[in-house]
Amino acid sequence: MLRIHNTLTRRKEDFAPLEPGRVRMYVCGITVYDYCHIGHARMMLVFDMVARWLRTSGYGLTYVRNITDIDDKIIRRAVQNGETIGALTGRFIAAMHEDLDALGVLRPDHEPRATDFVPQMLDIIGLLEKKGLAYATPDGDVDFAVRRFEGYGKLSGKSLDELRAGERVAVGDGKQDPLDFVLWKAAKPDEPAEAKWPSPWGAGRPGWHIECSAMSSALLGNTFDIHGGGADLQFPHHENEIAQSEGAHGGTFVRYWMHNGFVRVDDEKMSKSLGNFFTIREVLERYDPEVLRLFVLRAHYRSPLNYSDAHLDDARASLLRLYTALSSGAGGPAGEPDWSRPDGARFREAMDDDFNTPVAVSVLFELAGEVNRSRDPAAERQLRALAGVLGLLGGDRDAVVRGGLLGRSREAGALDDAEIDARVAQRTEAKKARRFDEADRLRAELLALGVVLEDGAGGTRWRRA
Repeated sequence: MLRIHNTLTRRKEDFAPLEPGRVRMYVCGITVYDYCHIGHARMMLVFDMVARWLRTSGYGLTYVRNITDIDDKIIRRAVQNGETIGALTGRFIAAMHEDLDALGVLRPDHEPRATDFVPQMLDIIGLLEKKGLAYATPDGDVDFAVRRFEGYGKLSGKSLDELRAGERVAVGDGKQDPLDFVLWKAAKPDEPAEAKWPSPWGAGRPGWHIECSAMSSALLGNTFDIHGGGADLQFPHHENEIAQSEGAHGGTFVRYWMHNGFVRVDDEKMSKSLGNFFTIREVLERYDPEVLRLFVLRAHYRSPLNYSDAHLDDARASLLRLYTALSSGAGGPAGEPDWSRPDGARFREAMDDDFNTPVAVSVLFELAGEVNRSRDPAAERQLRALAGVLGLLGGDRDAVVRGGLLGRSREAGALDDAEIDARVAQRTEAKKARRFDEADRLRAELLALGVVLEDGAGGTRWRRA
C-alpha cells in the first residue's frame, strides 16, 4: 500500500483517495514573469514522479498544476519592460513549457491560468464576507480575518502568538489585525487597465492566495486528495489556502499535503544577490536534461538538495553507467515492469514508501550490475522498464554514449592526450586497489568527454569516440 508523509499530520499515512481508484491532485505552479530556475525544476520533477507513480500503481489521476499570470511582480515587470501583461506572461509560459518539455515533465491534465478564474475567486470572497471571515478596508481592499478562523496555523505549526511576535504592518494599510491577509486588492491609478477587474468592492485584482483556492475547487471540488508544492509555500500560501477554502466551504480542504525540500547551491541559499542563481536553461547548456532528472530523483523529495557542478558531474557519470549496461538499440517505450521479480518488488516497495526514489534508483544500479555480468535480456528489459517509470533511460543508447550526456554548449573531446593518459592511469590504479566504484566512475567520466576505453591483455587503450 502507498504511504505518504502528510505535512498536515507530520507523519506517514496509508493513502486512501476519496474516490476508490481515482486521485485528484493539485500542485502550485509558476508565477510567470521570468525564466524557471532550478528550484522550479525540482518541484516540477518531483510531482511529475508522483503523477507517474500514481498512474503506474493503477490509479486514475486528475492532475492540476496552475499558472499564476497576475501578480504584483508580473505587473511591475511588464511596466518596466514597456509591454502588456499578456505579452510578458505569454512569453514566459512558452519558455516554461520549453524547459519542462526538455526535462521530460509530462503535461498536467489541467493547467489553469489565474486570470481565467477571477469570477470563481469573487464568489469565494463573497462567501467569506457573508460568514464574517472577510471585510472591506477603507482603502478598497478585502482582507481575511485570521483570528476569526479557528485552527489557523495547523499546517505550518505556527501559533497566533508566534505569528504576532513577527508581524510587520504598514501604518494605515486598513487592516483590522496585523495578521490579516489580502483577498482582493484595490486598483491603483498607475496600474495597467488589464490588471483591473470589476467587483462588488470596486475595480481591482485578486490576492495571490485566493487564486489557488478558486482554481483547485473549480477543477477538483471543495475537498480533494493531494495538494503539493515547494516547502517555501507551506507558510503563508498553503496555510492561507486552507483558511480561505475551509472558511468558505466548510469541511476538509485537502486530505494529504506534500512539500518538496529546498534547493541550495554549494550549501548556500540560492539568491541572485549571491550570484548563485541558475535558470533551468542555463543548467541545460552544460548538462543533459536526463542528468538533471537523475540528480533530483536520487535524493528523497522531502530532503534538502544541494546543487553543485560536482554533484551534476557525478549524476552524469552515474547515468552513463546505466546506459552503458544496455545493449545497442534505440530507446523508446520500455514495456511494463515485471513486478513478480525480486527487483520489481523492491522497486515497488520503495516507491510505495513515501516515494523513496533513492532506494528505487539503487535498484536500477543493482540491475545494471546484473546486466553487465550476465547479459540477461530479461534483466535488461526490467532495467529499461523500471527506469522508464521514473522517466529515465528513454534515449537511444548509442547516441547517448557517443554524446556523453553533455549539455547544449559542451563539446566532447575537451581533454588533451596528456589529461586522458593521466585519468586512465588513475583508473588503472583504482582497479589494482579494487576500488571498482571509482574505476567505473572514471570510465564514465571519460566516456562523457568522448573518450572510449578498451581493456585488454596488454592494459587499457583509449580512443576518441
